[in-house]
Amino acid sequence: MTGKISVLLVDDHAVVRAGYKTYLALSDKIGQIFEADRGETACQMYIQYKPDIVVLDLSMPGIGGFESIRRLINRDPHCKILVFSIHNELVYVSRILKAGAKGYITKNSDPEMLVTAVYKIAQGGTYIDPDIAQQLAISMASDQDESEKIKLLSPREFDVFCLLANGYTTRKAAEKLCLSYKTVCNHGTVIKEKIGAQTLAELTLLANRQGLIEAIEI
Repeated sequence: MTGKISVLLVDDHAVVRAGYKTYLALSDKIGQIFEADRGETACQMYIQYKPDIVVLDLSMPGIGGFESIRRLINRDPHCKILVFSIHNELVYVSRILKAGAKGYITKNSDPEMLVTAVYKIAQGGTYIDPDIAQQLAISMASDQDESEKIKLLSPREFDVFCLLANGYTTRKAAEKLCLSYKTVCNHGTVIKEKIGAQTLAELTLLANRQGLIEAIEI
């Protein structure tokens, strides 16, 4: 590509967006920087401005990060998405790559890594935090059955699974995700069927083994 890179920053915390925007703006490779506070807005802004790359947080209210990725890719299969998240668990990385994102770095990464990742993905490449990439390679060499079961969950089912496993009641999970109580109940039933669990305790144990307990803030 030629010219400066336009970026759409998607994070529900204004202070966080301001920090990223300030740092990205220091690079002479970065041009316009747009901001969205949730996935629904990001999808609308992407159609309006067609940025070169979307830098997206996973933990947001509303449709959330995973569903945002799905919708953006559905709207434009060539959409370039870099996930920038607090989570470093491999299950998140494998899911976002499967969903169509081109990169993954954590918010604990060196700030320079953000610019490097944005530039590389905008050029048509991919970028995974080196430490996570090494773990991912090892994990893929000995893939676990439980991970495969979790991959069967839809983006929304995964969100519900994580909340329930982390101690949210069905009603609280519904409020958190802006869904009806009945919808979350139905998701819970489907989740148990897909994973092969009979009780919430089994879901919690599985989530713990996959590093998903106390590691999510949807």
